[in-house]
Amino acid sequence: MGRKKEFPVLEKVRITDIGSEGNALGRIENQVIFVPMLVPGDIVDVRIRKKRKKYLEGSVIRFHEYSSDRIKPVCIHFGVCGGCKWQHLPYELQLRYKEKQVSDNLVRIGRLTDPQVSPIIGSQAVYKYRNKLEFTFSDKRWLTSEEIRSDNDYEKEDALGFHIPGLFDKVLDIRECHLQPEPSNAIRETVRRYAHRKGLQFFNLRQQSGFLRNLIIRNNSAGDVMVIVIFFLDEKERREGLLDYIVSEFPQVSSLFYVVNTKKNDSLADQEPVLYKGNDHLVEDIDGFKFRIGPKSFYQTNTGQALVLYRKVLEFAQLTGKETVYDLYTGTGTIANYLASRSARVIGIEYIPEAVRDAEMNSEMNGIGNTRFFAGDMKKLLNNTFFEINGKPDIIITDPPRAGMHEDVVRSIAGASPSRIVYVSCNPATQARDIQLLSEKYNTALIQPVDMFPHTHHVENVVLLERKSG
Repeated sequence: MGRKKEFPVLEKVRITDIGSEGNALGRIENQVIFVPMLVPGDIVDVRIRKKRKKYLEGSVIRFHEYSSDRIKPVCIHFGVCGGCKWQHLPYELQLRYKEKQVSDNLVRIGRLTDPQVSPIIGSQAVYKYRNKLEFTFSDKRWLTSEEIRSDNDYEKEDALGFHIPGLFDKVLDIRECHLQPEPSNAIRETVRRYAHRKGLQFFNLRQQSGFLRNLIIRNNSAGDVMVIVIFFLDEKERREGLLDYIVSEFPQVSSLFYVVNTKKNDSLADQEPVLYKGNDHLVEDIDGFKFRIGPKSFYQTNTGQALVLYRKVLEFAQLTGKETVYDLYTGTGTIANYLASRSARVIGIEYIPEAVRDAEMNSEMNGIGNTRFFAGDMKKLLNNTFFEINGKPDIIITDPPRAGMHEDVVRSIAGASPSRIVYVSCNPATQARDIQLLSEKYNTALIQPVDMFPHTHHVENVVLLERKSG
């Protein structure tokens, strides 16, 4: 057998910036090096792990100097859990680098020469801002480097927590999480203790065995809580024992579901949650509008910032009450319903039928009568025939997934020639790509980043595109 190739160690690399995917960036002899979990100003020795054509990737093996900007992370799992990689970075610097990420993508990919990016709108809450978390049960938890080097035997310990980034079958055991308000931590730990006391087996993904698979906790701003427990085996007595215990321990759980998922993957898209106790949905109130949140509903996970985002979309749309508005990738119709009172009518399009049903219920719940929602593949549905039947849009709102819009959708939008396009994106790179495709007919007028996810590199961005004259 050949010896495993040893990559070199680069000494005293000064970290100067933060770049792709939130990784820190340094340079040595005109080579760019990306290293995770560092702060500009750190000086480190780096072991190279991968060599690419234009850059290197590495990991820290020694610190020579810590950045003066570095702060102490709040969470005990920082550095292992992949959820909050920027906890060691002051929040004002997090915002600066997110704003820079938007600008850099618009220049590099969108080919804008001088994008006028408005100052990013930070989140009022930087902890306990999430309204949804999903935990995974595993019968073999991920061990830290220190645990592996120790003499202790951890082989049979369970985990209830988050997947290790890039490793689909590895789960870090979480004992505290600062992203969701209580009783999130209390529910997770109570379920863990009950499972151990009753001998309920945690899931093994590789062997496809075990009883407990996932735990989802949702909440609204009023303090109501929804819990969804996903089981691998359909065992009524053991299932009801756990569900009844959750009800007895947490009276604020107003909605309790379960799912029996016997598939090889964790996706619930094709599963039907069963209501065990309480209401079949939560209700969130935003600016006087009520939105229904079911067990499978997509809803912005930072409720406070969702309001900021929707108000910015409304401002950019510049509605007079006479417009036909198309809301693409409408989800459960939150933006569509939010804009409806300022529009002549709103057409929402969404791929997932269950989301469309929620959107229709949201219109009904708010007494809105000028919306229509359609379920289907966007690139097939959005065409000239659809425009002829439903009317050409004066304004288009688009909020696609991270992959951005399919080229056929971009062409259909350009062909419909609305006066304004408000493009909401959670991925500035694919947003910039789509803006460049639309640049022949549209000018980029306004750019507004919004921070939805403190302590991560993710950033939401709202762009107003205006049709060129002539």
